[in-house]
Amino acid sequence: MHASIILKILGTLLMLFSVLANFLPLLVSLTYQDGMHFSFLSSTIIIFSIGGLLFIITRSKSGRDLGTRDGFLIVTLFWTVLGIAGCLPFLFSSALDLSITDAVFESVSGLTTTGATVISGLDNLPKSLLFYRQQLQWLGGMGIIVLAISLLPMLGIGGMQLYRAESPGPIKDNKLLPRLAETAKALWYIYLALTILCAVSYWIAGMDLFDAISHSFATIAIGGFSTYDQSIGHFENPAIEAVAVVFMFIAGVNFAMHFTAWQTRSIRHYLRDPEFLFYSFILLIVSVITISVLYFSEIYLNLFDVTIKGVFQVVSFATTTGFTTADFNAWPLFLPYLLLYAAIIGACAGSTGGGMKAIRILLIFKQGFREVQRLIHPKAVIPVKLGRNPVPDRIIESVWGFFAVYVMAFLVMLLALLATGLDIITAFSAVGACINNLGPGLAEVSETYGTLPAEAKWILCVAMLLGRLEVFTLLVLFTPMFWRR
Repeated sequence: MHASIILKILGTLLMLFSVLANFLPLLVSLTYQDGMHFSFLSSTIIIFSIGGLLFIITRSKSGRDLGTRDGFLIVTLFWTVLGIAGCLPFLFSSALDLSITDAVFESVSGLTTTGATVISGLDNLPKSLLFYRQQLQWLGGMGIIVLAISLLPMLGIGGMQLYRAESPGPIKDNKLLPRLAETAKALWYIYLALTILCAVSYWIAGMDLFDAISHSFATIAIGGFSTYDQSIGHFENPAIEAVAVVFMFIAGVNFAMHFTAWQTRSIRHYLRDPEFLFYSFILLIVSVITISVLYFSEIYLNLFDVTIKGVFQVVSFATTTGFTTADFNAWPLFLPYLLLYAAIIGACAGSTGGGMKAIRILLIFKQGFREVQRLIHPKAVIPVKLGRNPVPDRIIESVWGFFAVYVMAFLVMLLALLATGLDIITAFSAVGACINNLGPGLAEVSETYGTLPAEAKWILCVAMLLGRLEVFTLLVLFTPMFWRR
């Protein structure tokens, strides 16, 4: 591994983050005169200084490509360090009284687009601090590393290994354009365009400009943070809820498909993509079940309320956004667990959503069906196909490996939370909500994680990082083989 180059890239990313994360909240603070400008200015200076120091002491090291291990280490280090660095405005704010544990938890939750919060009383917080929370999710959604890849060629450092370590899903080598930097720019252009379109839609639907921009950040990033304790339910506006549903659905689709649609001016490829069809099918089935149960339970007075509340909550959970418009814990117990399981499936690979990703679940189903067929025809050669294309066995193996490690990590953290004194429902849902980057859970963590023990919060921070880095990227660092030359 190239320690100097790793530190150089880490320093560059920290300097980039210090400016991107704090500049706009600083302007918001000055606009609203909420007294938060010192917090953001101090955070910028501290983070930029640390990043600049790392860059200066390694500035002569360039012109070498990164290896696979370098990519994994940089990505893991960056998300870990960033989670700590991002907590500074929360610690410096006089409007909050957060411990280091709570501040780091809030920062990690934002950057990993989880949306779990330890803060209550959001309605009364300074505007700039609320904006900062929302922006953290937006920066973490597409990933600052993907943005920074466009700068790496200027530094003489290859970025393909970073792209592979950062990109979600079992297939890591797909590029939209011949050059990796162009691919990174294309993804961010699509990301920015969808954010602007979402903000305008929220504004037209009835939000003020500040809330529209803030919630568009969380919607497109599939984060789930809100500027109000009641989340989207605060507005009590079906039009706003409909806008959220549409853009959560769009953000849960592979961004490469959005790029193709923009290039070809056609949507045909959506209807030909097996993962998109499976993703849509899951949302449809879970929505029908949820609406049916709510209707016959007579929780809401009319079919319109049942439909809008049910569909909203299904799309929010299944895409791992985590917005809420209703107290889903008051629904029949079957539904909250169904929604949590939908979050485990998650959105599409290459989207900003969490979960295991629809493509993996689809491949697991297809592989399971193939094994049933092999029992009937032991000598038959039965390939697993996505559409008309056979899937290499290497990818099937990686999917099963991911599933095994995911389950083991889930169980270990579940036991760890139980050891901190949490009840089984709270512990199970907290792990599920955090490792799938969902946010809200059941029982004690349905609204806030602030009441959990400090030990539980640190465990859940690890769970959020595991979910964002898709387990392997983080766990590979704990294998002896990784550190051998």
